[in-house]
Amino acid sequence: MARRGHRPSQATGQRPRLWGRHPVTAALANPNRVVRKLWATREALASLDLPSTLTVVHAEAPDLGRLVPADAPHQGLVAEVDPLDDVWLGDLLASEDAGRRPLVVLDQVTDPHNVGAILRSAAAFDALGIVTQDRHAPPESGALARAASGALETVPWVRVVNLARALEEIAGAGYWRIGLTGHARGTLADALGPEKIAIVLGAEGEGMRQNTEAHCDDLARLPISGQVESLNVSNAAAIALYAVAARG
Repeated sequence: MARRGHRPSQATGQRPRLWGRHPVTAALANPNRVVRKLWATREALASLDLPSTLTVVHAEAPDLGRLVPADAPHQGLVAEVDPLDDVWLGDLLASEDAGRRPLVVLDQVTDPHNVGAILRSAAAFDALGIVTQDRHAPPESGALARAASGALETVPWVRVVNLARALEEIAGAGYWRIGLTGHARGTLADALGPEKIAIVLGAEGEGMRQNTEAHCDDLARLPISGQVESLNVSNAAAIALYAVAARG
């Protein structure tokens, strides 16, 4: 799959720093990821097979703690990386393994923990990738990578300028676009058919924008009890992806 350009890094302009065993080992195993530097305890390094060209700095746990946000669970590993190259939507939709694998489209979901958790669910249920609007999505970061538990390196993440135009392109590739919203009459089970599925979700609280809803083929809700008003967007994404996978 072709990758072009670079995703935006953190607001400071610095390279992202990843921490924790799963995010760091997944980054090291990703041929599309450039790891610039690795700080590690000797205990953490003992189980790693590292390329000879990688700059490794041996450090004690307190030193690593100063490289990451307070109380971040670094597990003895911190890596400085280049952001992944951009994935183009057309390349993703044209990939040979697209088939019946679902897409996840996020409308202004900006919390890195939510996006990371959605990436993890996308990996668990074999989604084709996630699509976000470039200006209203978090950059790659240690917190996002930690929530994704390695899935940041394996699930294609497409950033687009215009989400409505992207949804039109997704429809042109044969996907049935289902927007999840609490005010829909029918449930997700009612909306699922034999087509390729794109699940569209909006930010928690605000939900999808009106123009995004207008670019969905159907709107659906999850049949939750009246004891809660709504689900966290990452939980909703996981349930929706399971429902798509379980339809047979």
